[in-house]
Amino acid sequence: MRILLAEDERDLNQIIRQKLTSDGYMVDCCFDGEEALDYLACADYDAIILDIMMPKKDGLEVLRSLRQSGKGTPVLFLTARDAVSDRVKGLDSGANDYLMKPFSFEELTARLRAMTRGRFGMASNVITVADLSLDTAAHTVKQGDREITLSAKEYALLEYLMRNAGTVLSRERIEDHIWNADYEGGTNVVDVYISYLRKKIDGGHENKLIHTVRGSGYVLREGT
Repeated sequence: MRILLAEDERDLNQIIRQKLTSDGYMVDCCFDGEEALDYLACADYDAIILDIMMPKKDGLEVLRSLRQSGKGTPVLFLTARDAVSDRVKGLDSGANDYLMKPFSFEELTARLRAMTRGRFGMASNVITVADLSLDTAAHTVKQGDREITLSAKEYALLEYLMRNAGTVLSRERIEDHIWNADYEGGTNVVDVYISYLRKKIDGGHENKLIHTVRGSGYVLREGT
């Protein structure tokens, strides 16, 4: 999943980014509210982590702008404020969840999974298509009884395909979602990673799951 992290404490920002990246998330980082709005204008995210107390525009202002634009992207507030009234204000402004500083990274990632389960209509952390299953909490992939070992990028690509099973995804859409804002593009990187996944998932199987839609992109689905 692609995450926007807006946190003005640079050390904490870097630590959160490193943790989320190691867990397989694609993370764009910024340090104030105006930067956050610039990122949100240029890309779609699966979830947003917003610090409330930021320079230029605070998290509440960013959230109001996001909701006024019609975007329902799940938002998790980070804050050092512990008053109930502050938490109520944040949630009533359209936030999906609220996490007090200091916090554990295990809780942060669990809350992200819970928010995005609701967005994708998932009842659990396991996504299943045919005999292929992906556990977003354990970061494991199985095909039947066989466990498949994937690199971080392969896992991120497969998760995106499975969350959008049956939907044709263009190369541009995949590239924008799986590679963060630092990626310059201009190569056949999507085709290369699709090829890697096909070897590991469809290799040796008569019924393929990853299909090319000529002129449009790729889709993961059962059947031809």
